[in-house]
Amino acid sequence: MLLELRAENYAVIDHAIAGFGPGLNLLTGETGAGKSILVDALALLMGQKASTGVIRHGSDRAVLSCVFESTPGAELILEANGIDMDADQVILRREILADGKGRVYVNNQPATVAVLRALAPELALVHAQSETVSGFDPAQQRILLDRFGAISTDAVADAFARWREIQDRLTELEHDEQDRLRLADLWSFQAREIQSAAPEAGEDEALETEKRVLANAEKLHAAATSVNNVLYDDDISAESTLQAAQKHLEELARYDAAFAEPAQQLASTRAIVQDISATVRDYADRIDASPERLADIENRLALLDRLKRKYGSTLAEVIAFGDEAARKLAEIENRDAILKALRADLEKADASYQTAARAVTADRAAAAKKLEKLAESQINDLAMKARFSIAVTPNEDPSAWTAHGWDQVECRIATNPGEPIQPLDQIASGGEMSRVLLALKVSVEEGANRGRSRKAQIPRTLVFDEIDIGIGGRAAEAVGQKLKALSRVQQVLCVTHLPQIAAFADQHLLIEKQEKQRRTQTSIRLLTPQERAEEIARMISGATVTETSLRHAEQMLKSSLSS
Repeated sequence: MLLELRAENYAVIDHAIAGFGPGLNLLTGETGAGKSILVDALALLMGQKASTGVIRHGSDRAVLSCVFESTPGAELILEANGIDMDADQVILRREILADGKGRVYVNNQPATVAVLRALAPELALVHAQSETVSGFDPAQQRILLDRFGAISTDAVADAFARWREIQDRLTELEHDEQDRLRLADLWSFQAREIQSAAPEAGEDEALETEKRVLANAEKLHAAATSVNNVLYDDDISAESTLQAAQKHLEELARYDAAFAEPAQQLASTRAIVQDISATVRDYADRIDASPERLADIENRLALLDRLKRKYGSTLAEVIAFGDEAARKLAEIENRDAILKALRADLEKADASYQTAARAVTADRAAAAKKLEKLAESQINDLAMKARFSIAVTPNEDPSAWTAHGWDQVECRIATNPGEPIQPLDQIASGGEMSRVLLALKVSVEEGANRGRSRKAQIPRTLVFDEIDIGIGGRAAEAVGQKLKALSRVQQVLCVTHLPQIAAFADQHLLIEKQEKQRRTQTSIRLLTPQERAEEIARMISGATVTETSLRHAEQMLKSSLSS
């Protein structure tokens, strides 16, 4: 869910902050106030291409930022791009500089526009007047259909992963065999060098410790012997002193029981001292100041260091490198047998994928028939006389195989009687595109709410810019009702000029344009219930709010509550 949107020095906006809530957020205001500018700002934060023309006159940069609630998918994208999470929020910031350059920050960490584009499908789907941002691309159309039909692609994804793994191994083994044979000598040398050294993981650390002991053998022997003498062997040692004290305490305890426990504690202390002295005495006896052993260790460490410089930063990496070199050699030596086995495995994986993909295609075709009927009815409730269909076209060529199947899902429409049905983005206007998306979303959510799976994730925030173009009256009220229905399961932002739609808002924001110090500035504010009635009355009657329009507005607000 979008929580906040900020814009600084952007178009006619000096500095504006808009806060949003759950449900239906409607933005109204007079023509030219800057309503669509905010939608365009959000589109830029979703990765749309920017130009210096959006920078407010007299400024060197425009700054846009927004705050979204996080989603599990967004967190995975941030992790993949090395960006830390910021509590349960995703904070996006984009600076557009007058010299044509720009900066992007995600959670206050430097990022790229590519990261914004990757996050966009998880966070928001923006339908601006000028352009649809990731709205009706094939992937989104497929996701919508899968969500409506509760279609799982887990089986086809597993089959694809297995097929791809085998295919990649075959390609690697077959590709440029001459080069691989030239590399065989190198791999053979590398494998032999590592195998002859026979390194063990952690061996270098143990040898370093032993080296330090041998290099300081005399100091260590003297220190250990001194500890043993002070604690045990000297005439006046700690142990003998404690023993004498223990005898005196035991004598006291014969007459006063209060000294029994101190006597026991002192006996325990003597035992600890004896253990420590025995440990250091044994350590001193084991120290062997052998120059030969020290030389052997230094030579071994030098060999291990050479291996680490060539094959890995740790011995574990060196061992893994040797194993991989040996595997590549084995593949060359047993190439024919391995190729035969891989081709047999690929044939099985191929068949498994095709079975899973055909099952998904059948599910999608059945779901498409149901969705297109429901969506066509919803579309025609919105002042359109359209024929609508959803084509599910399988492409069984392996080049078209993916983890979600081999289907191309395409929404098609004829907006006027007698016209042929064509792909939606080829014939629908901006306003029609928004209305079709709204009808599709409502249809999909109605299907999801009938106890179906909600596993397929779609964007949490939907943004429509002037969805009401070319409609009015009952059709406008129908649009408002559908927006309201959709907002019960997803956050919706919508720019509208129609009071019939504005009456359904959960949050009503007013965009105002004012002149301050001979500069035009745009501001945003959340309306109170009384202000909402006045704004809707203005939308009904124009600049002058009449008593009649105000009563009409209040009635519309009251009616919307019961819808």
